[in-house]
Amino acid sequence: MTAIRSKLKKSLRRLIDSTGYTLFNTRRYYARDGVLTVHNDHFRKDPAFQAAYARGVKASQGIDPQFDWRVHIALWAARAAVRLPGDFVECGVNAGFISSAIMQNLNWSAVAKRFYLIDTFNGPVLEQYSAEEVDRGRRKVAEDAMAAGAYVRDIERVRANFAEWPNSIVVQGAVPAVLPALGITDVAFLHIDLNCGQPEQQALAFFWDRLSPGALVLLDDYAYFGHECQARAIDEVARTIGFHVLSLPTGQGLIVK
Repeated sequence: MTAIRSKLKKSLRRLIDSTGYTLFNTRRYYARDGVLTVHNDHFRKDPAFQAAYARGVKASQGIDPQFDWRVHIALWAARAAVRLPGDFVECGVNAGFISSAIMQNLNWSAVAKRFYLIDTFNGPVLEQYSAEEVDRGRRKVAEDAMAAGAYVRDIERVRANFAEWPNSIVVQGAVPAVLPALGITDVAFLHIDLNCGQPEQQALAFFWDRLSPGALVLLDDYAYFGHECQARAIDEVARTIGFHVLSLPTGQGLIVK
């Protein structure tokens, strides 16, 4: 991995040199999570960001997926949403990296909102994958990840992670079936990371009328390489309801209602 990264950096340097851009830039690069850029990543030096990111790593029991920019965007969206009426919801929690980082950053215990953390805590629901997703190998990716232990299947571990925030609510169940029973009426922030088109589409449709004006929706995989079926599923909802998704180079998608 180190050798590959070194080759990528050398290739990027040659490309930049060929454009003359080095006259105006530094020798530094950001090369993580599918993002390769020479642009300013100064947010990584912010102590508040570092504390939030470290809390995410703690939730993952020391595993660092190296997706700083993805977390930076999630924190920005959460800080904007915390001023709006409504609760926070995450559909697709796994170990709780993103949600733990958000709660650390916002001092969640002092926030007069609830944070619903919804997941099967048993891996993706394989029956929800469409025929196209199966053909494209997305279900096989999920099956392999489950076999490798990439999905947290110990709900008590998850509950212990979120125990420091009394206003967090861990919900075990499959989306969308579990949603109506929760009685959620107003939502300021919605994070969707279900790795599958059907439940993501249905989660967004379910919550749309429950989103407060100005509420933010963050889609973890909307523009991510290999997840085109999820993007199309979300775009179908967008055409029906009438909104637009901001496609981000991190692979995420952002909606402001």
